Amino acid sequence: MDKKPSVLFVCLGNICRSPTAEAVFRHKAKQAGLAVDIESAGTHGYHIGKEPDKRSQACGAQRGYSFEGISCRRVESRDFEHFDFILAMDESNFDNLHKVCPDEFKHKIRYFLEFTTGPEREVPDPYYGGKRGFELVLDLIEQASDGLIQHLQGH
Repeated sequence: MDKKPSVLFVCLGNICRSPTAEAVFRHKAKQAGLAVDIESAGTHGYHIGKEPDKRSQACGAQRGYSFEGISCRRVESRDFEHFDFILAMDESNFDNLHKVCPDEFKHKIRYFLEFTTGPEREVPDPYYGGKRGFELVLDLIEQASDGLIQHLQGH
């Protein structure tokens, strides 16, 4: 690729799943020696400017991931042109992205879990659940991150 690839992870409020994906993917891309522009955002602006959910950060920290520098933001119109991959965590956010995305950029919107071999299509929202939900989210995000890295490396 001529330019550094860019990835935007998207969930509802950019408080749990997408910032976790940003933190995990940053870590894994760095380990793989990949230069990638990585951000996360939400389809709704419930938590703009806030740091990611403390439970997400705690679970991620236990596995060595840093959420430093990540703050919640909403998807902006410029994101559709800027990012090569706009990766939705679930069907609701996939649909929300398609509703606001200009037609010429809709091909960039995909499900993040397309990059795994598992049966899951959606990363479930752990916000109203317990610790196990956050662990499951991390498991799925780690698997999808590995698959996305392989995809970016051309494997």
